[in-house]
Amino acid sequence: MEPSHALITNDAVVLGILMVILTFVFRTSHSDSPFWKKFYTYVPSLLLCYFIPSIFGTVGLIDGEASNLYFVASRYLLPTSLVLLTLSIDIPAIIRLGPKALIMFVTGTVGIVLGGPLAILIWSTFDPATVGVGTPEDVWRGLTTVAGSWIGGGANQAAMKEVFSVPDDLFGKLVAVDVIVANIWMAFLLYGAGRSNAIDARIGADNSAIEDLKHRVADYQASIAKIPSLTDLMTVLGVGFGATAFGHLVADTLAPWLQEVAPGLERFSLTSKFFWLIVTATTLGLIMSTHKSSRMLEGVGASRVGSAMLYVLVASIGMRMNLGSVVEDPKLFGVGLVWISFHAILLIVVARIIKAPLFFLAVGSQANVGGAASAPIVASAFHPALAPVGVLLAVFGYALGTYAAWFCGILMQAAAGG
Repeated sequence: MEPSHALITNDAVVLGILMVILTFVFRTSHSDSPFWKKFYTYVPSLLLCYFIPSIFGTVGLIDGEASNLYFVASRYLLPTSLVLLTLSIDIPAIIRLGPKALIMFVTGTVGIVLGGPLAILIWSTFDPATVGVGTPEDVWRGLTTVAGSWIGGGANQAAMKEVFSVPDDLFGKLVAVDVIVANIWMAFLLYGAGRSNAIDARIGADNSAIEDLKHRVADYQASIAKIPSLTDLMTVLGVGFGATAFGHLVADTLAPWLQEVAPGLERFSLTSKFFWLIVTATTLGLIMSTHKSSRMLEGVGASRVGSAMLYVLVASIGMRMNLGSVVEDPKLFGVGLVWISFHAILLIVVARIIKAPLFFLAVGSQANVGGAASAPIVASAFHPALAPVGVLLAVFGYALGTYAAWFCGILMQAAAGG
């Protein structure tokens, strides 16, 4: 890794900055000041937790790519938060959410698969060189890595880089396209989360099952709530990090073994350690949610602790988004914006047809584009009780990712005349 040119490179200092940003957002968003009340009427607090760190990264104060905070947050805090957020989940209520969630997820996948070649065809009509049409530059190869990232995540992105022999310099440019375009779309989803009830009412969507799930969790939390003691908090942390430790143990053992005995399973991301870490942590949380002793931890704030960890992840994701990189090769970002726009439009059209709530659109999209790292973030923007729904759908993204991204790559090759 090249040395960082950021003003602050000490991760302890960077973490302190992120925590101060989160504190500022939370304090102002709950302020009685008329200014802040009006401000947060239009700007979701979660969106600020994401974008303020990105501004710090853009101006060169910190460097998200050189920092280890995202790795720590995604590998240690994310699985722990998933365990703590799932302890009070009502599994039968999730099942009652119905098939619309799955329909919107599949629609999101189709939007990515078809959006890639469509973006190449549209862009090639006025600037063929950017997408490699009629030139020796096989830009479509690099775009396959974006498809892999947007259907499953980093493991599938790396797989597409190898499958389609993507040059390192092109790959570096398209990593920036991937991160910034996907996060711009995520910002729209977070903005919409704050207005989901009005949007659902406008299209006549039935969100009664979602509201029922939220109320069930809220009522359960109220029924067992108590002031936590130090013992209670240590128990919450012990359960969360203990489950994460077991998830890492499973991942470190199972992923290499599968890579050795069945390397073909890499196409399903089943040789990815991160895949098994997330699956194991979520599964343990769901299993513990069926036992009263584990569910009682919600009464001492298990989901609040989990949500706090999730916000640290939000800030660490935000600081990796350097808005200044857009100027390096803006035309490639244009291709990415056309691509994600088709994905968004298709989701909106299908949602209106089947009258799906905005929650299903947002989580169905992020389960593809963001995977397990951001799907629960978007889901929790609607309500912390809904975070596990995002994780469960993201698991489908891992399973579909490589095949769908490969097929998208073949279509993009055809669109570019390769």
